[in-house]
Amino acid sequence: METVHTTPMMKQYFSIKADYPDAFLFYRLGDFYELFFEDAKRVAHELELTLTAKNGKNAEHPIPMCGVPHHAAQGYIEQLIERGYKVALCDQVEDPKLTKGLVKREVIQVITPGTLMSSLTEKENRYLVAVASREGRYGIARGDVSTGESALTSVHSIDEVCKELSVILPREIIVTNETDEQALSSLRIPITRSERKESHPTGSEAIDAAQEEAFSLLYAYMHDTQKRALTHLQPAVVYEASDFMQLEPNTVRNLELLRSARTGDKKGSLLGLLDQTGTAMGGRMMKRWIEKPLLSKNRIEERLDAIEELLTHYFERQQLKETLRNVYDLERLVAKVGYGTASARDLVQLKTTLVQIPTIQSALEDLLSERLGMLAAELDPHEELIDLLDRAFVDAPPISSKEGGMIRPGYDAGLDELLLASKDGKSWLASLEASEREATGIRTLKIGYNRVFGYYIEVSRANAKLLPEGRYERKQTLANAERYVTPELKEKEALILGAEEKSVSLEYELFCEVRDTVKEHIQSLQRVSRRIAELDVLVALADVAEQHDYVRPETVDSREVMIEAGRHPVIETVLPRGEYVANSLELNEDREMLLITGPNMSGKSTYMRQFALIALLHQIGSFVPAKRARLPIFDQIFTRIGAADDLVSGQSTFMVEMVETEEALKRATDRSLILLDEIGRGTSTYDGMALAQAIVEHIASEVGAKTLFSTHYHELTVLEESIEHLSNVHVRAVEQDGRVVFLHEVRDGKADKSYGIHVAKLADLPTALIDRASVLLEELEKKERHVQHGPPEKKAGYEDIDQLSLFAEADPLRESVATLDLINMTPLEALNTLYRLQAEARK
Repeated sequence: METVHTTPMMKQYFSIKADYPDAFLFYRLGDFYELFFEDAKRVAHELELTLTAKNGKNAEHPIPMCGVPHHAAQGYIEQLIERGYKVALCDQVEDPKLTKGLVKREVIQVITPGTLMSSLTEKENRYLVAVASREGRYGIARGDVSTGESALTSVHSIDEVCKELSVILPREIIVTNETDEQALSSLRIPITRSERKESHPTGSEAIDAAQEEAFSLLYAYMHDTQKRALTHLQPAVVYEASDFMQLEPNTVRNLELLRSARTGDKKGSLLGLLDQTGTAMGGRMMKRWIEKPLLSKNRIEERLDAIEELLTHYFERQQLKETLRNVYDLERLVAKVGYGTASARDLVQLKTTLVQIPTIQSALEDLLSERLGMLAAELDPHEELIDLLDRAFVDAPPISSKEGGMIRPGYDAGLDELLLASKDGKSWLASLEASEREATGIRTLKIGYNRVFGYYIEVSRANAKLLPEGRYERKQTLANAERYVTPELKEKEALILGAEEKSVSLEYELFCEVRDTVKEHIQSLQRVSRRIAELDVLVALADVAEQHDYVRPETVDSREVMIEAGRHPVIETVLPRGEYVANSLELNEDREMLLITGPNMSGKSTYMRQFALIALLHQIGSFVPAKRARLPIFDQIFTRIGAADDLVSGQSTFMVEMVETEEALKRATDRSLILLDEIGRGTSTYDGMALAQAIVEHIASEVGAKTLFSTHYHELTVLEESIEHLSNVHVRAVEQDGRVVFLHEVRDGKADKSYGIHVAKLADLPTALIDRASVLLEELEKKERHVQHGPPEKKAGYEDIDQLSLFAEADPLRESVATLDLINMTPLEALNTLYRLQAEARK
């Protein structure tokens, strides 16, 4: 090993790096963070940095090295974190000017995907989740370092953990063993294994052993990575998954609750429609409400009462909206205070927010809703903090809190004296510059300053010869100027710089004192932030209800569903006003299931999604898009809508369809809502039809859930006669001049035909293809009539089609197809099997 590997600095580096093997070590050297060895190679590749060598590229054992400027490091770190890496920030913890020999360095923070405090999305949480098992249950603890929010729950199986995390969507997961790591790897979220646990009070009572274990794991990881007291961590909210409506991950996707399925963006989703909040914390709460619809009738009614009150008090609502626009992200501001990173500018924003509270309370004082009254009562304006912050800071302090200029004159007498001395000194400098110009006749003479030489008198080279001999002492020669000093100037410099240095130091001390005072109010400020967030959400929901003509739904204790002229909340907003065709829906004890038929593109899926979204809006406590609505409380919503392979897991479209259907059949209760769209289309006609019928019969006899089942198998419409609580409905379409016209109206009864060829025609398939399909359809229908009713009278010009003989009589190929185990086939196996069958058919 070369000597460079054993230098004091490299020994220090190796010692620190050994404690952080899974993180890139950003090692501070002067004005740069440097990386060495494998860290350097990987980071240089990821960030496209120049890779150099510490001891020269031509050395026998060169040390790979790359670096970034310390003042610009944050951007590079964020890129690494967003790619799933971790960064250990190693800084100098001693003043190099006061240290002899090697400067002491320590890791001051470990930045991970779940603990990144910068580059935050305003209206989204950045959750870190810990999962731990104990006493037969899995505890799930989630926390957001940027807000201090934390929550706890526990479930019975690792599959339920996956489902919960699919809704939470954390940025990082912490587990204690390889088994859990492998089970959660399908979520494709960065996972860290850690055994270290640190007991810490949750602030909540009645938690189980699994929840306690998970919270200890979460807190230890936060503490170890942030390396500071987490005083801003809020008491953990303990909840049971069963306390809220259960939404499967595919239901969240199918209903486009949080993201548009087409673009992946918030726009085009239910959240994008509802989120008219004025504050960041309100936006985050709106998302949580959509993810966790209520099961409590009282809580639903509380929210509905508040929205109704806000709707009927227009001017008060407008005043609230205007006031909320002046509210900063109080939740994250308070977290910064507890975290120790709040600046003077952050504290002024805190004051600006608190100043709005009396106006908010004034707007609420005449409103009668019990919930709004409670929110108003709990909005403590913290008048003593407002007074302190107003006296302490100027209205627009600088970004940095270590360079002065933030404390208001009059706040501290000692600081005022130092600032006056500095100001007088600078006035003296201005006076000296003017008098020296007059005395020398050099109008371009100026007094300047830099950190190396201090204050100086600068004269251009052309004018330097005009100076009297011995008037100044030469200090520095530049290409175009000469710089000088005088004893008097150096004396004043000491006074000015001494006053400036002392004032900056004193300002920072005063700032820290104020920040520590604010820290004492963290819990009460966090309560205020939660109340403002809730009020913001209620105002937003009232606005949406007014803009789109929503009505208050009636919550019923029975299982009755009545929606008059219901509309899809998102789709109606992208159509010209009045063009969306509203449809009604009625279910009761005698009408539990609807079998929906109608052509493609007619609106069957929209009708189903519309019902689910109205039910969900009702249970987040919102008004709904309808003329009238009576709704029960659903405990779960299951959807099987759309076709998609899960290629990563080796599952075909049909397999995904069957797995999701099985989940609904297994977990649904008679208080659930099930939406199944085109079940059975991924296999042969008779297989699919048989499965579809069996599923409908099973739901009717064993599950009893309210169900909407859309299908192209018109043969299933006869089930209305044999299944007591099933009714047929169809989406209307008419044929005009050989083209299909979709009316998007849902009526009782079954559809008369599928119109599939008409839809193909709308898609502009070749005319010859459409004509051939029409001929084949007629011949297939003749075949079907022949099987059911005997041979019809032969007409000239038509003969039996040989291609159909496979389905008219048994043969070995048909028997081979009938025995295929499609459910357990991978897409590749299915393709190979199809190729083999085709080869046999061509023999």
